[in-house]
Amino acid sequence: MRLPRWMEPLLRADEMREVDQWAIETREIASLELMERAGEGLAEVVSQRAPAGRVAVVCGKGNNGGDGLVAARLLRQAGREVEVLVVWPPEWLQGDAKEQLKRLPGPKPEPFDAERLGRAHAIVDAVLGTGFEGAPREPVDAVIAAMEGAKAAVVAADVPSGVNASTGEVEGAAVHAVATATFHRAKPGLWLNPGKAYAGAVHVVDIGVPRGGPAKPQLGLLTPAVLADMPRRGAASTKFSSGNVFVLGGSTGLTGAPSMAALAAMRTGAGYVTVGAPASLEISFTVRLLEAMMVGLPEKDGALSADAVSGAVTAIGRADAVVLGPGLGRAPGARRFALEMFERIDVPLVIDADGLNALAGCFPEDLPQRRWPTVLTPHAGELGRLLGVDPEEVERARLKHACAAAPRRSPRPARATSWPG
Repeated sequence: MRLPRWMEPLLRADEMREVDQWAIETREIASLELMERAGEGLAEVVSQRAPAGRVAVVCGKGNNGGDGLVAARLLRQAGREVEVLVVWPPEWLQGDAKEQLKRLPGPKPEPFDAERLGRAHAIVDAVLGTGFEGAPREPVDAVIAAMEGAKAAVVAADVPSGVNASTGEVEGAAVHAVATATFHRAKPGLWLNPGKAYAGAVHVVDIGVPRGGPAKPQLGLLTPAVLADMPRRGAASTKFSSGNVFVLGGSTGLTGAPSMAALAAMRTGAGYVTVGAPASLEISFTVRLLEAMMVGLPEKDGALSADAVSGAVTAIGRADAVVLGPGLGRAPGARRFALEMFERIDVPLVIDADGLNALAGCFPEDLPQRRWPTVLTPHAGELGRLLGVDPEEVERARLKHACAAAPRRSPRPARATSWPG
């Protein structure tokens, strides 16, 4: 799968290793040069976040520690007071990190001591890199706890220690950074919760890796360029030529969600928007939606009933896209309505809110074969109900469960995608 041009590629740890290897072996870029540029970018972010005061650089034993040593050298050369604290003995450093230790001017690294962090105005977290998985073990867990307890702001090198760079999962102690200087490309774990909550502001540092490379990223970040492909209404356009969106949902006490869906459709350019909802709620929609139409449908106890299917199918006959579920409610009749409408809607479909809850226990069997895209928009609780998984587990491993849901197919293959919102 090739990412659309309007997505910024996000590289998992294995993909980043592949790119590094390609840059070094095929494009013949010295690995030490890549580390120099990474450390330079890291030092720049530290200077932006803490332009004055003492800096404590906490280094691990891998390349992440080497990046920290480069930053420490450059900050010292710029006149900053920098203390380098190492989690493991310096002689454990190997390769490029060992060479960077030789280049470090001024005082030698000291063994990590949590009390030294109290004198720092900024802390550089260069302990664990993108290859880390699981929960931190001794002595790293105590080092992370000390950085978390310090008053100084933390800037992370590539990824905050304790965060899985590929998935955003956090299984133990992890560092909350005010900023993360990540190298070449951003990593998925910096943009996926819970990891996103630890990353702070993400700065992507160009380390000189050429364009191209063997990695074919499967994950990407939406950019404003996505709007470039949105159709624009011209002088000759009318409401009938600019997209017809139909929103099916609403029930007593739940009219806000379908109203917001209708407003969103209008704001993104749809020329004709209609809400199909229980007939008794017409006044609730007409006072809110001055530019949208409203179709009253059969109901029972304030919610759409199975008897509304025929009228709904007729009403959506001219629709170019349908949103099914916001504010639908969980009454048995509303669920039967949703399940039958899945079979009857023959245009692009967004299944939202209680439309998703209607699928609980029968996902994906009740998603029929469709010739049009079907987009699911679950939050953690809704995705958990779809998959039969505890919502807390979904929150812990959002990417894992979104990927588990996306390829599911019914016996008649459905074209469906899902993502935890």
